[in-house]
Amino acid sequence: MSKAILITGASRGIGRATALKAAHLGWDVAVNYARDADAAGAVVKAAGDLGVRACAVQGDVSREADVINMFSESEAGLGRRLDGVVINAGILSTRCKLVDMSAERLARIFEVNVLGAYLCAREAARRLRRGGAIVILSSMAAKLGAANEYVDYAGSKGAMDTLTTGLSKELGPEGIRVNAVRPGLIETEIHASGGYPARAQDLGVHTPLGRAGTAEEVAETITWLMSDAASYVTGGILDVSGGR
Repeated sequence: MSKAILITGASRGIGRATALKAAHLGWDVAVNYARDADAAGAVVKAAGDLGVRACAVQGDVSREADVINMFSESEAGLGRRLDGVVINAGILSTRCKLVDMSAERLARIFEVNVLGAYLCAREAARRLRRGGAIVILSSMAAKLGAANEYVDYAGSKGAMDTLTTGLSKELGPEGIRVNAVRPGLIETEIHASGGYPARAQDLGVHTPLGRAGTAEEVAETITWLMSDAASYVTGGILDVSGGR
């Protein structure tokens, strides 16, 4: 069944891979981005080349007005109501211990990763109809703590697990499913933001599967959760971590 979905932070990494996988499935996609219009435009073109309708929508998820406008522009750009939302946008800062983190850094991490996700989830809850689906991007850091690296990021992702559990119970009676995915060591650009571009490759060899994962592998799980094949799955948090 064809769907129309909005993916936040879809100009790169897991968001980009999810947009292209959705397009392969014949779904229309709205590609949200914060700053890189060229990258978002490339994703839209690649999706359009697959025969679906696609549009790019700029917006900072930590700003309420941007989020509301993002949803409106997505529906206008796709010419239909949304069937699903992937809450993926998030940021990471350089590796350090909590003792060395500034208040400004902490505020920005939680502003984007927590407030932004909650604003997007709230707007999705207001707009989606029965049969709709929300997938939230958590992280294995929520379980592992990311000590000496990103305990702020880990905490922000722990909030995603809680959001998934609570919102799935609120929206279940309305026929809207809410699930989360916890990626592990995935080869994406986000590791460069932390000052360690090769982190996934270096640490991935120590997972039970012996390698890092790819954005496309995470996208497979996200799109399955969005699909009708997962019609009785809600409140789930799926680890995509190679057994880490």
